[in-house]
Amino acid sequence: MNAHTIPRRHFLQSAVTGSLLFPGILQQLMADSTDPLAPKNPPLPAKAKRVIFLFMTGGVSHVDSFDPKPTLTRDHGKEIKADHPEIKGRPGYERIYLKRPQWEFSPRGKSGIEVSDLFPHMASCADELTLIRSMHTSHSNHYNATLGMHTGSFAFARPSIGSWVSYGLGTINKNLPSFVVIAPKQTYAGGQVFASDFLPGSHQGTLVIPGPEPVANVARRIPSDLQSRELDALRSLNQAHLQTRNADPLLEARLRTFETAFGMQMAVPDAFNLQEETDRTHEDYGLARGQTTGFGWQCLAARRLLERGVRFVELIDSGSSGNWDAHGDMMTHGPLAKNVDQPIAALLRDLKQRGMLEDTLVVWTTEFGRTPFNNTAEAKGREHHPWAFSSWLAGAGVKPGTVHGATDEHGMRASVDPVHVHDFHATILHLLGFDHEKLTYRHAGRDYRLTDVEGHVVKEILA
Repeated sequence: MNAHTIPRRHFLQSAVTGSLLFPGILQQLMADSTDPLAPKNPPLPAKAKRVIFLFMTGGVSHVDSFDPKPTLTRDHGKEIKADHPEIKGRPGYERIYLKRPQWEFSPRGKSGIEVSDLFPHMASCADELTLIRSMHTSHSNHYNATLGMHTGSFAFARPSIGSWVSYGLGTINKNLPSFVVIAPKQTYAGGQVFASDFLPGSHQGTLVIPGPEPVANVARRIPSDLQSRELDALRSLNQAHLQTRNADPLLEARLRTFETAFGMQMAVPDAFNLQEETDRTHEDYGLARGQTTGFGWQCLAARRLLERGVRFVELIDSGSSGNWDAHGDMMTHGPLAKNVDQPIAALLRDLKQRGMLEDTLVVWTTEFGRTPFNNTAEAKGREHHPWAFSSWLAGAGVKPGTVHGATDEHGMRASVDPVHVHDFHATILHLLGFDHEKLTYRHAGRDYRLTDVEGHVVKEILA
Protein backbone atom coordinates (compact mmCIF):
# COMPACT_ATOMS: atom_id res chain seq x y z
CA MET A 1 0.00 0.00 0.00
CA ASN A 2 1.29 3.45 -0.91
CA ALA A 3 1.62 5.59 2.24
CA HIS A 4 0.69 8.66 0.19
CA THR A 5 -2.84 7.26 -0.27
CA ILE A 6 -3.55 7.65 3.46
CA PRO A 7 -4.91 11.16 4.13
CA ARG A 8 -2.95 13.20 6.67
CA ARG A 9 -6.10 13.65 8.75
CA HIS A 10 -6.44 9.88 9.15
CA PHE A 11 -2.78 9.41 10.01
CA LEU A 12 -2.89 12.06 12.72
CA GLN A 13 -6.17 10.75 14.06
CA SER A 14 -4.70 7.26 14.35
CA ALA A 15 -1.78 8.67 16.33
CA VAL A 16 -3.96 10.14 19.05
CA THR A 17 -7.26 8.24 18.89
CA GLY A 18 -8.14 6.16 21.91
CA SER A 19 -6.94 8.70 24.49
CA LEU A 20 -9.19 11.00 26.46
CA LEU A 21 -6.22 13.35 26.80
CA PHE A 22 -6.62 14.66 23.27
CA PRO A 23 -10.27 15.58 22.63
CA GLY A 24 -9.27 19.12 21.64
CA ILE A 25 -6.73 17.86 19.11
CA LEU A 26 -9.26 15.45 17.65
CA GLN A 27 -11.84 18.22 17.47
CA GLN A 28 -9.53 20.37 15.35
CA LEU A 29 -8.45 17.48 13.11
CA MET A 30 -11.97 16.29 12.45
CA ALA A 31 -13.81 19.64 12.25
CA ASP A 32 -14.37 19.62 8.50
CA SER A 33 -17.41 19.42 6.27
CA THR A 34 -17.04 15.68 5.67
CA ASP A 35 -17.55 14.77 9.31
CA PRO A 36 -21.23 14.70 10.38
CA LEU A 37 -20.18 14.76 14.05
CA ALA A 38 -17.90 17.80 13.82
CA PRO A 39 -18.69 20.11 16.76
CA LYS A 40 -20.92 23.05 15.89
CA ASN A 41 -21.98 26.21 17.64
CA PRO A 42 -25.76 26.70 17.88
CA PRO A 43 -27.15 29.64 15.88
CA LEU A 44 -28.66 31.32 18.98
CA PRO A 45 -27.21 32.14 22.40
CA ALA A 46 -27.59 29.13 24.67
CA LYS A 47 -26.96 28.30 28.29
CA ALA A 48 -27.43 24.55 27.84
CA LYS A 49 -24.64 22.58 26.19
CA ARG A 50 -25.81 19.08 27.01
CA VAL A 51 -28.93 17.18 28.12
CA ILE A 52 -29.84 14.37 30.49
CA PHE A 53 -33.27 13.03 29.55
CA LEU A 54 -34.90 10.97 32.33
CA PHE A 55 -37.77 8.90 30.95
CA MET A 56 -40.13 7.06 33.30
CA THR A 57 -41.74 4.55 30.98
CA GLY A 58 -45.36 3.52 31.47
CA GLY A 59 -47.10 6.68 32.65
CA VAL A 60 -46.48 8.26 36.07
CA SER A 61 -49.59 9.42 37.90
CA HIS A 62 -49.50 13.22 38.07
CA VAL A 63 -52.15 13.36 40.81
CA ASP A 64 -50.02 11.11 43.01
CA SER A 65 -46.69 12.86 42.45
CA PHE A 66 -46.38 16.49 41.32
CA ASP A 67 -49.95 17.79 40.94
CA PRO A 68 -51.78 18.17 44.30
CA LYS A 69 -55.56 17.97 44.07
CA PRO A 70 -57.29 18.49 47.43
CA THR A 71 -60.63 18.69 45.65
CA LEU A 72 -60.03 15.25 44.20
CA THR A 73 -59.54 13.94 47.72
CA ARG A 74 -62.69 15.70 48.91
CA ASP A 75 -64.75 14.40 45.99
CA HIS A 76 -63.46 10.83 46.20
CA GLY A 77 -66.20 8.43 45.10
CA LYS A 78 -68.20 11.05 43.23
CA GLU A 79 -69.54 9.84 39.90
CA ILE A 80 -68.54 11.88 36.87
CA LYS A 81 -69.13 11.73 33.13
CA ALA A 82 -66.19 11.66 30.72
CA ASP A 83 -65.37 10.49 27.22
CA HIS A 84 -61.81 9.45 28.03
CA PRO A 85 -60.50 7.20 25.21
CA GLU A 86 -59.52 4.49 27.70
CA ILE A 87 -63.05 4.44 29.09
CA LYS A 88 -65.50 5.32 26.32
CA GLY A 89 -67.33 2.37 24.82
CA ARG A 90 -65.97 -0.31 27.16
CA PRO A 91 -68.67 -2.50 28.70
CA GLY A 92 -68.81 -1.95 32.43
CA TYR A 93 -66.84 1.32 32.22
CA GLU A 94 -69.66 3.68 31.34
CA ARG A 95 -69.91 4.82 34.97
CA ILE A 96 -66.71 6.26 36.41
CA TYR A 97 -65.86 7.65 39.81
CA LEU A 98 -63.22 10.02 41.13
CA LYS A 99 -60.32 8.36 42.94
CA ARG A 100 -58.26 10.18 45.59
CA PRO A 101 -54.45 10.50 45.47
CA GLN A 102 -52.73 7.77 47.46
CA TRP A 103 -49.76 9.86 48.64
CA GLU A 104 -49.85 13.05 50.70
CA PHE A 105 -48.57 16.36 49.34
CA SER A 106 -46.74 19.09 51.23
CA PRO A 107 -44.82 22.31 50.37
CA ARG A 108 -41.10 21.79 49.80
CA GLY A 109 -38.08 24.06 50.04
CA LYS A 110 -38.09 27.83 49.99
CA SER A 111 -40.20 27.82 46.83
CA GLY A 112 -43.02 25.94 48.54
CA ILE A 113 -43.64 23.71 45.53
CA GLU A 114 -45.95 20.90 46.57
CA VAL A 115 -44.59 17.41 45.89
CA SER A 116 -45.99 14.17 47.26
CA ASP A 117 -44.35 11.71 49.61
CA LEU A 118 -43.92 9.40 46.62
CA PHE A 119 -40.70 11.29 45.78
CA PRO A 120 -39.16 12.51 49.07
CA HIS A 121 -35.64 12.89 47.65
CA MET A 122 -36.70 14.76 44.54
CA ALA A 123 -38.95 16.86 46.78
CA SER A 124 -35.82 17.97 48.65
CA CYS A 125 -34.59 19.43 45.34
CA ALA A 126 -37.81 21.35 44.67
CA ASP A 127 -35.96 24.68 44.57
CA GLU A 128 -33.99 23.42 41.54
CA LEU A 129 -37.04 22.30 39.56
CA THR A 130 -39.09 24.04 36.91
CA LEU A 131 -42.28 22.02 37.19
CA ILE A 132 -44.79 21.91 34.33
CA ARG A 133 -48.18 20.70 35.56
CA SER A 134 -50.04 21.31 32.30
CA MET A 135 -48.44 18.78 29.97
CA HIS A 136 -50.68 16.96 27.50
CA THR A 137 -50.12 14.66 24.56
CA SER A 138 -51.89 13.37 21.45
CA HIS A 139 -52.32 9.66 22.09
CA SER A 140 -53.40 7.30 24.87
CA ASN A 141 -51.48 4.21 23.72
CA HIS A 142 -48.04 3.53 25.15
CA TYR A 143 -46.35 2.99 21.79
CA ASN A 144 -47.70 6.14 20.18
CA ALA A 145 -47.26 8.39 23.22
CA THR A 146 -43.70 7.13 23.80
CA LEU A 147 -42.92 7.65 20.12
CA GLY A 148 -44.36 11.16 20.31
CA MET A 149 -42.39 12.12 23.40
CA HIS A 150 -39.15 10.99 21.75
CA THR A 151 -39.63 11.94 18.10
CA GLY A 152 -42.51 14.43 17.89
CA SER A 153 -44.38 11.93 15.69
CA PHE A 154 -47.19 9.80 17.13
CA ALA A 155 -47.61 7.44 14.19
CA PHE A 156 -44.53 7.34 11.97
CA ALA A 157 -40.84 6.65 12.46
CA ARG A 158 -38.91 9.90 12.79
CA PRO A 159 -35.52 10.92 14.25
CA SER A 160 -35.40 11.00 18.04
CA ILE A 161 -34.77 14.18 20.01
CA GLY A 162 -31.29 12.94 20.93
CA SER A 163 -30.46 12.46 17.26
CA TRP A 164 -31.68 15.98 16.47
CA VAL A 165 -29.44 17.40 19.21
CA SER A 166 -26.49 15.39 17.89
CA TYR A 167 -27.24 16.61 14.37
CA GLY A 168 -27.40 20.23 15.54
CA LEU A 169 -24.40 20.30 17.88
CA GLY A 170 -22.08 17.48 16.83
CA THR A 171 -19.78 15.99 19.42
CA ILE A 172 -16.93 17.26 21.58
CA ASN A 173 -15.13 13.96 22.15
CA LYS A 174 -14.57 11.81 19.07
CA ASN A 175 -13.86 8.79 21.23
CA LEU A 176 -17.44 8.61 22.48
CA PRO A 177 -20.85 8.76 20.76
CA SER A 178 -22.66 12.08 20.88
CA PHE A 179 -25.90 10.38 21.95
CA VAL A 180 -26.08 7.56 24.51
CA VAL A 181 -29.13 5.72 25.88
CA ILE A 182 -28.76 3.74 29.12
CA ALA A 183 -31.59 1.27 29.68
CA PRO A 184 -31.82 -2.22 31.17
CA LYS A 185 -34.70 -2.96 28.79
CA GLN A 186 -36.14 -1.19 25.79
CA THR A 187 -39.35 0.72 26.29
CA TYR A 188 -42.48 0.96 24.16
CA ALA A 189 -41.55 1.85 20.55
CA GLY A 190 -38.30 -0.07 20.97
CA GLY A 191 -35.20 1.24 19.24
CA GLN A 192 -37.15 4.01 17.54
CA VAL A 193 -36.84 6.10 20.72
CA PHE A 194 -33.13 6.53 19.95
CA ALA A 195 -33.08 6.02 16.16
CA SER A 196 -31.78 8.63 13.72
CA ASP A 197 -34.21 7.57 10.95
CA PHE A 198 -33.41 9.77 7.91
CA LEU A 199 -30.69 11.79 9.68
CA PRO A 200 -27.13 10.52 9.09
CA GLY A 201 -26.67 7.23 10.90
CA SER A 202 -23.84 8.59 13.04
CA HIS A 203 -26.47 10.51 15.05
CA GLN A 204 -28.27 7.37 16.22
CA GLY A 205 -28.15 6.71 19.95
CA THR A 206 -25.74 4.11 21.29
CA LEU A 207 -27.57 1.70 23.60
CA VAL A 208 -25.83 0.91 26.90
CA ILE A 209 -27.24 -1.95 28.99
CA PRO A 210 -26.26 -1.82 32.67
CA GLY A 211 -24.20 -4.81 33.73
CA PRO A 212 -20.58 -6.00 33.88
CA GLU A 213 -20.17 -5.28 30.14
CA PRO A 214 -22.37 -2.24 29.39
CA VAL A 215 -21.07 -1.90 25.83
CA ALA A 216 -20.58 -5.31 24.25
CA ASN A 217 -17.41 -6.28 22.39
CA VAL A 218 -15.58 -3.05 23.19
CA ALA A 219 -12.44 -4.77 24.49
CA ARG A 220 -9.49 -4.74 22.07
CA ARG A 221 -8.63 -8.23 20.77
CA ILE A 222 -5.30 -7.44 19.10
CA PRO A 223 -2.39 -5.10 20.00
CA SER A 224 -3.23 -1.43 19.48
CA ASP A 225 -0.40 -0.73 17.01
CA LEU A 226 -1.50 -3.62 14.79
CA GLN A 227 -5.11 -2.58 15.00
CA SER A 228 -4.19 1.00 14.13
CA ARG A 229 -2.34 -0.13 11.00
CA GLU A 230 -5.24 -2.35 9.99
CA LEU A 231 -7.71 0.50 10.40
CA ASP A 232 -5.51 2.88 8.42
CA ALA A 233 -5.46 0.40 5.54
CA LEU A 234 -9.21 -0.19 5.82
CA ARG A 235 -9.84 3.55 5.94
CA SER A 236 -7.90 4.12 2.74
CA LEU A 237 -9.82 1.38 0.93
CA ASN A 238 -13.13 2.69 2.24
CA GLN A 239 -12.38 6.21 1.08
CA ALA A 240 -11.58 4.95 -2.39
CA HIS A 241 -14.82 2.96 -2.36
CA LEU A 242 -16.75 6.02 -1.20
CA GLN A 243 -15.41 8.21 -3.99
CA THR A 244 -16.98 5.91 -6.58
CA ARG A 245 -20.39 6.19 -4.95
CA ASN A 246 -21.02 9.94 -4.94
CA ALA A 247 -20.37 10.38 -1.22
CA ASP A 248 -23.27 8.13 -0.16
CA PRO A 249 -24.33 9.53 3.27
CA LEU A 250 -25.24 6.06 4.59
CA LEU A 251 -21.84 4.74 3.63
CA GLU A 252 -20.16 7.81 5.15
CA ALA A 253 -22.01 7.20 8.40
CA ARG A 254 -20.95 3.57 8.46
CA LEU A 255 -17.32 4.53 7.93
CA ARG A 256 -17.60 7.05 10.75
CA THR A 257 -18.71 4.30 13.13
CA PHE A 258 -15.37 2.50 12.64
CA GLU A 259 -13.53 5.61 13.83
CA THR A 260 -15.81 6.07 16.84
CA ALA A 261 -15.59 2.38 17.74
CA PHE A 262 -11.77 2.52 17.74
CA GLY A 263 -11.70 5.44 20.15
CA MET A 264 -14.37 3.83 22.34
CA GLN A 265 -12.05 0.94 23.19
CA MET A 266 -10.26 3.12 25.72
CA ALA A 267 -12.89 5.79 26.37
CA VAL A 268 -15.75 3.45 27.28
CA PRO A 269 -13.99 1.42 30.01
CA ASP A 270 -12.80 4.68 31.55
CA ALA A 271 -16.24 6.32 31.40
CA PHE A 272 -17.93 3.36 33.08
CA ASN A 273 -15.23 2.76 35.68
CA LEU A 274 -17.28 3.85 38.67
CA GLN A 275 -14.63 2.46 41.01
CA GLU A 276 -12.89 5.82 40.59
CA GLU A 277 -15.75 7.48 42.45
CA THR A 278 -15.58 8.04 46.22
CA ASP A 279 -17.46 6.06 48.85
CA ARG A 280 -19.50 9.18 49.56
CA THR A 281 -20.56 9.43 45.92
CA HIS A 282 -21.59 5.78 45.87
CA GLU A 283 -23.60 6.35 49.02
CA ASP A 284 -25.31 9.45 47.64
CA TYR A 285 -26.46 7.57 44.52
CA GLY A 286 -27.53 4.54 46.58
CA LEU A 287 -24.85 2.32 45.06
CA ALA A 288 -22.76 -0.44 46.58
CA ARG A 289 -19.13 -0.71 45.46
CA GLY A 290 -18.89 -2.92 42.41
CA GLN A 291 -22.60 -2.59 41.59
CA THR A 292 -23.20 -2.41 37.84
CA THR A 293 -27.00 -2.24 37.66
CA GLY A 294 -29.81 -0.07 39.02
CA PHE A 295 -30.94 3.46 38.29
CA GLY A 296 -28.23 4.85 40.57
CA TRP A 297 -25.65 3.27 38.28
CA GLN A 298 -27.40 4.78 35.26
CA CYS A 299 -27.37 8.27 36.82
CA LEU A 300 -23.73 8.20 37.90
CA ALA A 301 -22.64 6.78 34.55
CA ALA A 302 -24.58 9.60 32.85
CA ARG A 303 -22.69 12.24 34.82
CA ARG A 304 -19.37 10.66 33.82
CA LEU A 305 -20.41 10.59 30.16
CA LEU A 306 -21.36 14.28 30.26
CA GLU A 307 -18.00 15.11 31.82
CA ARG A 308 -16.35 13.42 28.84
CA GLY A 309 -18.24 15.36 26.18
CA VAL A 310 -21.36 13.34 25.37
CA ARG A 311 -24.09 15.76 24.28
CA PHE A 312 -27.28 13.84 25.04
CA VAL A 313 -27.75 11.02 27.56
CA GLU A 314 -31.14 9.38 28.01
CA LEU A 315 -31.84 7.24 31.05
CA ILE A 316 -34.83 4.93 30.67
CA ASP A 317 -36.36 3.49 33.80
CA SER A 318 -37.44 0.06 32.58
CA GLY A 319 -36.05 -2.33 35.17
CA SER A 320 -36.96 -5.90 36.11
CA SER A 321 -39.64 -4.71 38.55
CA GLY A 322 -41.88 -3.52 35.73
CA ASN A 323 -42.84 0.01 34.72
CA TRP A 324 -45.22 2.77 35.76
CA ASP A 325 -48.25 1.35 33.92
CA ALA A 326 -50.35 0.92 37.08
CA HIS A 327 -53.68 -0.39 35.76
CA GLY A 328 -53.93 -3.03 38.48
CA ASP A 329 -52.52 -1.33 41.55
CA MET A 330 -51.26 2.20 42.09
CA MET A 331 -49.11 1.00 44.97
CA THR A 332 -46.65 -0.37 42.40
CA HIS A 333 -45.60 3.28 42.04
CA GLY A 334 -44.02 2.98 45.49
CA PRO A 335 -41.08 0.63 44.73
CA LEU A 336 -40.64 2.18 41.29
CA ALA A 337 -40.26 5.62 42.87
CA LYS A 338 -37.84 4.28 45.46
CA ASN A 339 -35.68 2.93 42.65
CA VAL A 340 -35.26 6.31 40.92
CA ASP A 341 -35.90 8.96 43.58
CA GLN A 342 -32.60 9.01 45.48
CA PRO A 343 -30.38 8.64 42.35
CA ILE A 344 -32.11 11.51 40.52
CA ALA A 345 -31.81 13.81 43.53
CA ALA A 346 -28.15 12.79 43.91
CA LEU A 347 -27.56 13.54 40.23
CA LEU A 348 -29.01 17.05 40.57
CA ARG A 349 -26.89 17.77 43.66
CA ASP A 350 -23.79 16.28 42.06
CA LEU A 351 -24.15 18.35 38.89
CA LYS A 352 -24.70 21.51 40.92
CA GLN A 353 -21.73 20.85 43.22
CA ARG A 354 -19.47 20.35 40.19
CA GLY A 355 -20.72 23.50 38.45
CA MET A 356 -22.21 21.40 35.64
CA LEU A 357 -25.86 22.27 36.27
CA GLU A 358 -25.14 25.75 34.88
CA ASP A 359 -24.80 24.35 31.35
CA THR A 360 -26.62 21.00 31.63
CA LEU A 361 -30.37 20.69 31.06
CA VAL A 362 -31.99 17.89 33.05
CA VAL A 363 -35.38 16.72 31.77
CA TRP A 364 -37.75 14.42 33.70
CA THR A 365 -40.84 13.11 31.94
CA THR A 366 -43.13 10.20 31.15
CA GLU A 367 -45.38 9.53 28.15
CA PHE A 368 -48.71 10.50 29.77
CA GLY A 369 -50.42 10.68 33.14
CA ARG A 370 -52.98 8.45 34.80
CA THR A 371 -56.72 8.92 35.26
CA PRO A 372 -58.01 10.71 38.38
CA PHE A 373 -60.91 8.22 38.17
CA ASN A 374 -61.74 4.58 37.54
CA ASN A 375 -64.78 2.37 37.10
CA THR A 376 -65.14 2.23 40.89
CA ALA A 377 -63.82 4.63 43.49
CA GLU A 378 -62.07 1.78 45.28
CA ALA A 379 -60.34 0.42 42.16
CA LYS A 380 -56.67 -0.04 42.97
CA GLY A 381 -55.28 1.18 39.66
CA ARG A 382 -55.55 4.06 37.23
CA GLU A 383 -55.83 4.07 33.43
CA HIS A 384 -53.91 5.96 30.70
CA HIS A 385 -54.47 9.72 30.69
CA PRO A 386 -53.14 11.82 27.78
CA TRP A 387 -55.13 14.92 28.74
CA ALA A 388 -52.83 15.94 31.59
CA PHE A 389 -49.53 14.99 33.21
CA SER A 390 -46.48 16.56 34.84
CA SER A 391 -42.87 16.95 33.72
CA TRP A 392 -39.99 19.02 35.04
CA LEU A 393 -36.78 20.66 33.87
CA ALA A 394 -33.75 21.70 35.88
CA GLY A 395 -30.47 23.42 35.20
CA ALA A 396 -29.29 25.57 32.34
CA GLY A 397 -31.64 28.32 31.23
CA VAL A 398 -34.80 27.61 33.24
CA LYS A 399 -36.27 29.33 36.28
CA PRO A 400 -35.62 27.17 39.35
CA GLY A 401 -38.25 26.71 42.02
CA THR A 402 -41.20 27.59 39.79
CA VAL A 403 -44.42 25.98 38.61
CA HIS A 404 -45.90 26.53 35.16
CA GLY A 405 -49.46 25.74 34.15
CA ALA A 406 -52.20 23.91 35.99
CA THR A 407 -54.85 21.27 35.57
CA ASP A 408 -58.48 21.59 36.63
CA GLU A 409 -59.55 20.88 40.21
CA HIS A 410 -59.66 17.12 39.63
CA GLY A 411 -56.50 16.87 37.50
CA MET A 412 -58.57 15.91 34.48
CA ARG A 413 -57.30 18.34 31.86
CA ALA A 414 -54.52 20.88 31.39
CA SER A 415 -56.57 24.01 31.93
CA VAL A 416 -54.06 26.84 32.49
CA ASP A 417 -51.18 27.44 30.05
CA PRO A 418 -51.29 23.95 28.51
CA VAL A 419 -47.98 22.59 27.18
CA HIS A 420 -48.12 20.03 24.40
CA VAL A 421 -45.26 17.66 23.67
CA HIS A 422 -44.37 19.81 20.63
CA ASP A 423 -44.08 22.87 22.92
CA PHE A 424 -41.92 20.83 25.29
CA HIS A 425 -39.56 19.92 22.44
CA ALA A 426 -39.49 23.47 21.09
CA THR A 427 -38.45 24.73 24.52
CA ILE A 428 -35.69 22.15 24.95
CA LEU A 429 -34.24 23.04 21.54
CA HIS A 430 -34.47 26.75 22.38
CA LEU A 431 -32.46 26.20 25.56
CA LEU A 432 -29.79 24.53 23.41
CA GLY A 433 -29.65 27.52 21.06
CA PHE A 434 -31.95 26.39 18.24
CA ASP A 435 -35.06 27.81 16.65
CA HIS A 436 -37.16 24.64 16.39
CA GLU A 437 -38.61 25.88 13.09
CA LYS A 438 -35.15 26.19 11.53
CA LEU A 439 -33.43 23.03 12.78
CA THR A 440 -34.52 21.02 9.73
CA TYR A 441 -33.38 18.22 7.46
CA ARG A 442 -34.36 17.78 3.81
CA HIS A 443 -35.83 14.35 3.17
CA ALA A 444 -38.16 12.98 0.51
CA GLY A 445 -38.81 16.40 -0.95
CA ARG A 446 -39.65 18.30 2.23
CA ASP A 447 -37.97 19.84 5.26
CA TYR A 448 -38.56 17.87 8.45
CA ARG A 449 -38.11 19.04 12.03
CA LEU A 450 -38.61 17.62 15.52
CA THR A 451 -41.78 19.64 16.12
CA ASP A 452 -43.28 18.88 12.67
CA VAL A 453 -45.43 21.98 11.90
CA GLU A 454 -46.35 22.85 15.48
CA GLY A 455 -44.82 23.87 18.79
CA HIS A 456 -44.21 27.08 20.72
CA VAL A 457 -41.40 27.90 23.13
CA VAL A 458 -42.68 28.12 26.71
CA LYS A 459 -41.06 31.49 27.38
CA GLU A 460 -42.51 31.80 30.87
CA ILE A 461 -40.15 29.15 32.24
CA LEU A 462 -36.97 30.67 30.77
CA ALA A 463 -34.49 32.28 33.15
